[in-house]
Amino acid sequence: MEKVDAHVITPEEYAEIPELTKEWFERAEVHVGGAKVGRPRSPTSKQAIKLRLDPDVLAAFRATGEGWQTRINAVLRRAAHGLGVGASKPAMVGASKQESMRVKRRKVRRAARRKPTAHKRRA
Repeated sequence: MEKVDAHVITPEEYAEIPELTKEWFERAEVHVGGAKVGRPRSPTSKQAIKLRLDPDVLAAFRATGEGWQTRINAVLRRAAHGLGVGASKPAMVGASKQESMRVKRRKVRRAARRKPTAHKRRA
């Protein structure tokens, strides 16, 4: 650090330093150790609202673990789609990877429980 502290900035070096304006900070990306920091922007925008739910409904979704809010959104999307208004996206858009895997496992279990049907040969 002594070398850095000992260096005196010349007028030419000072002229090369960009002006740090409000716009510059708004466009800046935070990097730590060369890697970008922060959550990537979602391709779909969400609206923050206040929603009152029954305690048992909230407890049931929270008990499913991380991503419970995304699952509530997926359930509401399916309900809205059933009403025939808005919500044209499929129910799994925006759902967590964990929820996607849960749905796939459920389908596999259902298929395994089904009794195989006997196919008749045609003569």
